[in-house]
Amino acid sequence: MCGIMGYIGNRQAQSVLTNGLRKLEYRGYDSAGIAVFTGETIAVRKKTGRLAALEQQLAASPLHGSLGIGHTRWATHGRPSDENAHPHVDQSGKFSIVHNGIIENYLALKRELLEKGVTFTSETDTEVIVHLLAELYAGDLVEAVLQLTRKIRGAYALGVITEHEPDKLVAVRVASPLIIGLGDGENFIGSDIPAVLEYTRDVCILEDGDLAILTKDDVTILNIDTKQLINRERVQIDWDQEQAEKAGYDHYMLKEIYEQPRALRNSMAGRIDEAGKTVTFSGLQLRPLLNDIDKVFIVACGTAYHAGLVGKHVIERLARLPVEVDVASEFRYRRPLISEKTLTIVVSQSGETADTLAALREAKRLGSNVLAITNVVGSSIAREADRVITTLAGPEIAVASTKAYTTQLLVFYLLGIYLAQERQTLDEQLRIALIEALQQLPEQVESILANADEIRLFAESIKQEKSIFFIGRGIDYAVSLEGSLKLKEISYIHSEAYAAGELKHGTLALIEEGTRVIALATQEELYEKMLSNIKEVKARGATVLGISSAKTIELHRAVDEVWLIPSTYPLFTPILSVIPLQLIAYYTSLALGNDVDKPRNLAKSVTVE
Repeated sequence: MCGIMGYIGNRQAQSVLTNGLRKLEYRGYDSAGIAVFTGETIAVRKKTGRLAALEQQLAASPLHGSLGIGHTRWATHGRPSDENAHPHVDQSGKFSIVHNGIIENYLALKRELLEKGVTFTSETDTEVIVHLLAELYAGDLVEAVLQLTRKIRGAYALGVITEHEPDKLVAVRVASPLIIGLGDGENFIGSDIPAVLEYTRDVCILEDGDLAILTKDDVTILNIDTKQLINRERVQIDWDQEQAEKAGYDHYMLKEIYEQPRALRNSMAGRIDEAGKTVTFSGLQLRPLLNDIDKVFIVACGTAYHAGLVGKHVIERLARLPVEVDVASEFRYRRPLISEKTLTIVVSQSGETADTLAALREAKRLGSNVLAITNVVGSSIAREADRVITTLAGPEIAVASTKAYTTQLLVFYLLGIYLAQERQTLDEQLRIALIEALQQLPEQVESILANADEIRLFAESIKQEKSIFFIGRGIDYAVSLEGSLKLKEISYIHSEAYAAGELKHGTLALIEEGTRVIALATQEELYEKMLSNIKEVKARGATVLGISSAKTIELHRAVDEVWLIPSTYPLFTPILSVIPLQLIAYYTSLALGNDVDKPRNLAKSVTVE
């Protein structure tokens, strides 16, 4: 990840590539690079940091040629560095590629290539692709790329060039976005439409399994499995630049809500074995610690803290380890009882959250091993933790977190299953069933997103409310907290979440005729108790929206409106039940005319205590 640009035509590729990459800066990145065929060889320039650093390098040592590929990288495998930046080349320097996505089986492929004497210069999964491509090449670039797609497994978008065939630019899409820009005597590839808008408004959006062969005068598209020619619709883009960055969505937050299925798939990639029976975290090296761990702390702030509350349920239920969850800003000051037998898990989208970073340092000072869950590979938290699991959500621009939260949940699910299988606290048959259910979650999220219209209507009905309550029991209470936070931070409507069993201990005093209540009822073992709590607020005049996967007459009779989510294991419902809550917050803020992406008084990354 994160941005791809490619060009073939008559212009100087260097300026086209850097201009295109600049239009993709909004996606977030930690390094940038380009590769250009100069007429004799493929020359590469790449640099850690902002695009400006690359442009300074190019000003001192420009590249001349009309075929090239470029990339802005969001680190996944390997820290941000010049060596890990894209494009990558093979040992001969005759092949170059850029890549977005994850190659799940890269370690096995890397071992095979090392045994054959291939020398690697980076820590990335991407470098495996270019060495493998060079090995497969036998005079036909397209055929070599087709063979390559049969050997690599995962999610990827590729841009490929070789000095052997300087009249071609080859692109492939498998579960990672890629578009073609169609020009006059020139053609382009890009990971998003803004990359090409300066040069053309005619685009073709590749679909999964498409391989595109670009020359300066033509574009041919094949299916990678059947090799059959495919006609893809030419679309004329009439968006302005800002709209294009949002892929046509009105706001980054809405775009990021709809990106969640892909983010979940990316975060799962390479972490479930091919047979779908075990969870694996390559390089995590947690196993040596497991016999000594007797307690887990989860420490985070805001939305990440809410993910940690779900993580507590998951780890305790599956791995049978006691878990405490702390708000990071409070953690240091209560003198937590931590020892070398404690595993501290810190969670942060940005990896720069000041309170969480301070908590990490305190945990290490007290002798704890620290595992970080973060979305940013080269962040301070990622560097200072003993072990890191990246969420692979991709850059999140809107202040209100959505896809970072659901991918944090997914990592907790994977981690819980991993700890359980290592500690042998989970029946194998149940573990396999849980993994299968996890793999279905992205598609189930898509099914919820496909029915967002009723949520928009609900948001219109609550925009004038002064106070809204969320209630739930067990793991639903953790999700209620997140739903309440989302609503208050971007709509500015006062909102509170309560454990439903606590209503009678004071909160019912706030319920009066017409009070709006959103009730989560997804936990089968607590279902009857939750119905009783719903009836308590109804009896005092509340208007109740119920969110559940249970199609029962009792629930329909108890509430004013029901939204059903797909059925899954009770532990996994938070990923599904939070989607309508995110959309409620978004559409309510929209209805009120607020700045959805930049709510007042808030910042994306909290870097001060």
